[in-house]
Amino acid sequence: MSEAAGDGGSVEQVRVLEARVTELEIKASFAEDLVDHLNAQVAKQQEQIDALVREVMQLRRQVPEGRGDGTGGLRDELPPHY
Repeated sequence: MSEAAGDGGSVEQVRVLEARVTELEIKASFAEDLVDHLNAQVAKQQEQIDALVREVMQLRRQVPEGRGDGTGGLRDELPPHY
């Protein structure tokens, strides 16, 4: 009789452990999906950063060219009524 009670406890422990393992597997799966999603976002943002850096570099190259013609900036120009 005591062996049957002991086996019943072991079976219950196995069920509890199986449920915990299943729960952990589900959580790990969701975490893996989240990591994949975040990696894709980081890659996309890096592409955007690279494009912006190229654009800023191109604009910096244009600034000296525009100022080198002797016209000055908009602040240096007088309004038409002066």
